Amino acid sequence: MGENSNEISELKAGATVTGNVVKIEDKQVLVDIGYKTEGIVPISELSNLHIESPGDMVKEGDELSLKVTKIDDDEVVLSKKAIDSDKAWDDLEKAYENNEVFNTEVKEIVKGGLVADVGLRGFIPASLVETFFVEDFTDYKGRTLSVKIVDLNKEHNRVILSHRAVVEEQAAKQKQQVIQSLEQGQIVDGVVQRITSFGVFVDIGGIDGLVHISQLAHKHVEKASDVVSVGQTIKVEVLSVDRDNERISLSHKKTIPGPWENVREQFSRGDIVEGTVKRLVNFGAFVEVAPGVEGLVHISQIANRHVGTPNEVLEAGQSIKVKVLDVNEAEERMSLSIKEIEQEQEAAEFKQYEKDEDQTGFQLGDFIGDKLNKYK
Repeated sequence: MGENSNEISELKAGATVTGNVVKIEDKQVLVDIGYKTEGIVPISELSNLHIESPGDMVKEGDELSLKVTKIDDDEVVLSKKAIDSDKAWDDLEKAYENNEVFNTEVKEIVKGGLVADVGLRGFIPASLVETFFVEDFTDYKGRTLSVKIVDLNKEHNRVILSHRAVVEEQAAKQKQQVIQSLEQGQIVDGVVQRITSFGVFVDIGGIDGLVHISQLAHKHVEKASDVVSVGQTIKVEVLSVDRDNERISLSHKKTIPGPWENVREQFSRGDIVEGTVKRLVNFGAFVEVAPGVEGLVHISQIANRHVGTPNEVLEAGQSIKVKVLDVNEAEERMSLSIKEIEQEQEAAEFKQYEKDEDQTGFQLGDFIGDKLNKYK
């Protein structure tokens, strides 16, 4: 018993006293409160949370504020938990009324969620921990989470907390900040979140924008998953921002070199190149001479003779040689010719026949006649 012993002559249940811890036992703590006998604080009255040992909460010499819960045959039973609870309820009621966000430490992992220390036992249901499903909460013990109170009932001793609500509010604020800062033509980094049949949704800093499938690449895309994958970071250009409806249109295609970029370094007038017939139209045929680069063979350039329709001579998928007549990189146009290749081949043959005539006596008239018969 301390030097203040016997200063208190009478005690009543419900009174608040101050005392110093003089001894820590297995299941209780003895406290000098200045009374004729030392007060007892059972382990169950030390904290609103479960503790294994009184030493987990206090140490000898600590000064505690306590409430008298029972006086019997000079035995005084005290509660630290009751004092802590009264103060905690006052603080929690203010926080609840003001919709405050505060930090709390996770003390226990229990069925259905987490138990946090808020001066008393606060419960975070599993559905209110994160915005996503958490299969195992083991790693959450000892973590500090930002929470807000979503339900408070002193009569039923119920304190329900939510970390998810805090995360969602922060995300909503960030989303507004991002959408207000975006401008048409701006290029930003984004992370692919979802892939759909019509395009991909990309997170550009707290808000998702849509990259339509037509804006994924310069070439035709059958499936978005052929170009990007979930979790991939890509560059996108902002096409439009609808702030009222929080809709953002993006383009990945505009951030990557197009097939026509520097095409004049690959193709020059007079080059003869291999190509594949992609489309036949009534005025000619479009031939792909490089991935994403198509040139037009006008119907007048398909053959060294009159052609009624392109499909008289060509078919889609056919590989052919074409001569480059003109390249317009700015307008992404290229003029091609099959006719000029044929003419050059025939001119070469003509010279060869002339040479052969000198050597063999072959008649030039016969050669010309054969050529005329070819186009009858």
